[in-house]
Amino acid sequence: MHLEELRTLLARHARPDWTTAIDGVLISKVDRPDPPAPSMSGTVLAVIAQGAKRLALGDRVYAYGAGQYLVASVDLPVTGQFTQAAPEQPALGFGLTLEPSAVAELLLQAGPGDIPRPAGGTPSGIAVSDAPPALLDAVVRLLRLLDEPGDRAVLAPLVKREILWRLITGEQGATVRQLGLADSGLSHVARAVRWIREHYAEPFRVEDVARLSGMSVSAFYRNFQAVTAMSPIQFQKQIRLQEARLLLATRPGDVTGVGHRVGYDNPSQFSREYRRQFGAPPSRDAARLRSTAGALPRAAGP
Repeated sequence: MHLEELRTLLARHARPDWTTAIDGVLISKVDRPDPPAPSMSGTVLAVIAQGAKRLALGDRVYAYGAGQYLVASVDLPVTGQFTQAAPEQPALGFGLTLEPSAVAELLLQAGPGDIPRPAGGTPSGIAVSDAPPALLDAVVRLLRLLDEPGDRAVLAPLVKREILWRLITGEQGATVRQLGLADSGLSHVARAVRWIREHYAEPFRVEDVARLSGMSVSAFYRNFQAVTAMSPIQFQKQIRLQEARLLLATRPGDVTGVGHRVGYDNPSQFSREYRRQFGAPPSRDAARLRSTAGALPRAAGP
């Protein structure tokens, strides 16, 4: 019942740019399977109402379909594609940006015993589960407000908080809760992720980034791998190649210059790693990107 109304609301309010009148709420409508495309995940809740999607993070693959949700608690380089979509039955998804401050506020307000005990270890930065009825019900009520502009400003923030609470206390609550904990293993990794993203073109020593993150080198390696499914150097390479692809979409004739700008001193290495990542040499992939705007990277969720 929730899924049926969710599909109706998503189909009615879908826009080409995925935005809605509610801040932080996204709607996707895709009418054909698409080739795998690299993007950044964002920190997001994504619920699929119809169709199916697949995300790859390092050597991990997350597949989710109708009635399931994905949460990403760190902005990670992923490769995603809709695997089930057709003009007569398009893939339909709901997305909600997750704000660390909102998670932290709910954790502070929770009473003793309201939140499940955490399991050991640092959770992955991405997780998938079946969506419980209470979560789907809250998502439907939030989307109904798109038809009720007079109620939207007051009620939308309240329903968003309810959705966040359902996530925090749900099956993947450990992943979401760490988003709001200043001293969690995930928050330390997120600090390193931000630093690498901001300095992706620069060489770095893992020991220095571990110190910046407030962890020993061994703990840093362990937690970084748990959250991102990659080593820090592999992560940097993913960011470099994604940035290069974005630059080549507007500067297709400057392959060597783009490679140098993202941190590659060796043009042959840049071309080799680019082809391995995207399936074509930089110049050919750039021409394809310019001819098909839909191939440009888009946020992973919903």
